Amino acid sequence: MQNNAEASQMIKGIIFDKDGTLFDFNATWGTWALRMLTAEVGHDPVQFAALADVLGFDVPTEQFLPGSIVIAETVDIVAARMLDVLHDTTMDALRARMNAAAIGVAQVEATPLLPFFDGLRGSGLRLGIATNDAEAPAVAHLEQAGILDHFDFIAGYDSGHGAKPGAGQILAFLTQTGLAADEAVMVGDSVHDLTAGRAAGVRTIGVLTGPAAAPELAPHADVVLPSIADIPDWLAGQTAAGTRPSS
Repeated sequence: MQNNAEASQMIKGIIFDKDGTLFDFNATWGTWALRMLTAEVGHDPVQFAALADVLGFDVPTEQFLPGSIVIAETVDIVAARMLDVLHDTTMDALRARMNAAAIGVAQVEATPLLPFFDGLRGSGLRLGIATNDAEAPAVAHLEQAGILDHFDFIAGYDSGHGAKPGAGQILAFLTQTGLAADEAVMVGDSVHDLTAGRAAGVRTIGVLTGPAAAPELAPHADVVLPSIADIPDWLAGQTAAGTRPSS
């Protein structure tokens, strides 16, 4: 929980994770995973089952299991694990197929994103994205949602700032926007997101639109909310406590 000193600092910027935060994780990526499994090893039921196990993906429910490497790890790490099962391809070829497939995935919004970000932008907040997805798919997904131009900063794991749970993406957001750490908040659905936020010295909000449950996120978050839709009310509460968004 935040202390009184934290509550006295105005919030001027929010940096968001993407998958599981802006977009409902299982509703978006469950279909993608099933299609990818089928495309890669659909001819071999033994390999299919082995690859699903590596991904931590439950095929009957089309849901990722808690602890799945897909939830928070980079494409490079996921692809490297997949290569334990796929022996007739290369890292570069597999990564290229995964990124190409990800760009075309229909995203299921956790809340209607355009009015949500219109509201935050209208409040004068600086906004950013820090994702362990590659930058190109991230930009494509934000553009598909009609919100790309709302962000001051967008970083994927391949943008030169490292990946979460490292703090590099968030520190780069602070540098680009000129904000101090205690003026910003990191929002995410995984422990990786919140660990990165804490490492950068910003406040942290956990959301429950990814596979992680509240008890997993709570030790790493200042607050856990059902979804990003609850952030405006949380911000209003901070205003009442002496902190408010400011341009």
